[in-house]
Amino acid sequence: MPITSSAKKTLRASKRKRVFNVRRSEEMKKVIKKIKHLILEGKKEEALALVPSVQKAIDKAAKRGILKANTAARKKSNIITALKKIS
Repeated sequence: MPITSSAKKTLRASKRKRVFNVRRSEEMKKVIKKIKHLILEGKKEEALALVPSVQKAIDKAAKRGILKANTAARKKSNIITALKKIS
């Protein structure tokens, strides 16, 4: 446990930030999972409708520092590539 007052304040801030980061991360994972299921089922039109929300979730996670920039770019690229492979 923190002893100094500044360390206590840092712990409080860290707990608050964690809540936001976990929420953002779970939202991103949920949307990615949803679009991957649509891609596997071959539902291209529905998956295409979800692309903007997936990109938005990934970009927000990268902005908050949950994902690194290259990881975010790779995830978006893989999703688009998988969509293009659907006939």
